[in-house]
Amino acid sequence: MAQDLKYWVAFNHVPNLGAVRYRALESHFPDLEHAWRAPFGELRAAGLDESVARTIVTHRDSISPDGVMEKLEKCGGYALNWHDPQYPAKLAEIYDPSPVLYVRGSLEASDERSLAVVGTRKATAYGKEAASILCRDLASHGVAVVSGLARGIDSIAHRAAIDASGRTIAVLGTGVDTIYPPEHSMLAKDIIEHGALVSEYPLGTSPKAQHFPQRNRIISGMTLGTLVIEAGDRSGALITVSHALEQGRDVFCVPGNIFSPTSRGTNALIQEGAKAVVSYTDILEELNLNAVAFQMEMRGLAQPDNEDEARILGHVTHEPLHIDELGRLSDLPIHMVTSVLAMMELKGLVKQVGGMHYTRVSEAARQYGN
Repeated sequence: MAQDLKYWVAFNHVPNLGAVRYRALESHFPDLEHAWRAPFGELRAAGLDESVARTIVTHRDSISPDGVMEKLEKCGGYALNWHDPQYPAKLAEIYDPSPVLYVRGSLEASDERSLAVVGTRKATAYGKEAASILCRDLASHGVAVVSGLARGIDSIAHRAAIDASGRTIAVLGTGVDTIYPPEHSMLAKDIIEHGALVSEYPLGTSPKAQHFPQRNRIISGMTLGTLVIEAGDRSGALITVSHALEQGRDVFCVPGNIFSPTSRGTNALIQEGAKAVVSYTDILEELNLNAVAFQMEMRGLAQPDNEDEARILGHVTHEPLHIDELGRLSDLPIHMVTSVLAMMELKGLVKQVGGMHYTRVSEAARQYGN
């Protein structure tokens, strides 16, 4: 599968290949390496229309699967396809998941407990304070904050989560090596340390207007729900809400000043049935995350619960160790190692630090929730 990944990434560099066409290729060929090397006629036989098949044939001579992987590694990133255990489970459920995700930083099992936070780029003092307080409290109670690195509410949400020593993920409308807006370069570095930058676009992709509405489906798709903090009646945040509703996710809104243009969208959503939020506890209760918040406070007491956990933990140190090596050392099937590590990560016993490498979490860190 690791050898096949470079062909997934190579296909991602070909224009107009989305989830439906990737599925067609997967259904017809034994793997994407065979699809990459297939002649025009065989691509047509896979169900691709003539223009798409011709685009693949035209582009692949200029795309090196090994070369694109080398560039990704040089920028400190890695790629996941939708079969990877590290691929966000909630995102894999939507109608049009990204066949390939690029990541700088780390995605962890605990990120399944996440909330999208979106809003206006021209936030008022009220909106800024609401975003800062709510995201700080959510992050400190084990909820990962997912947003889009944009100016305004997005950047405040990310920063509040970081300041609370919590997790935050930025979904970009560019490649993960291209930070937009550029003044958020330092914020992006901090996000990598406390979570991840994520994109479905290849390295080097510059900001284009059509990319940002499209990436909003990922923001809502990988989370349990979407919180809107200040949005006008034509705000881009409403696109994320539309995706969230299509994906069957909860929508929350912070009530705003009835005379403020930046609150027209949020107040209208509340009238239409979105849950009004005045405290982070409203969200925890609605998403049944109160038990998780309590467990966060008790993580310092966590211990291995069974022989398999103890067996794997015995090989995890404070130096990163790949999951395959843990499987070899513990002499357990890789699917079992993956499952056990996910449970241990939820307990705060181990931490996934990127690229399927794990380290032990110290007793002191667990005691203080770091």
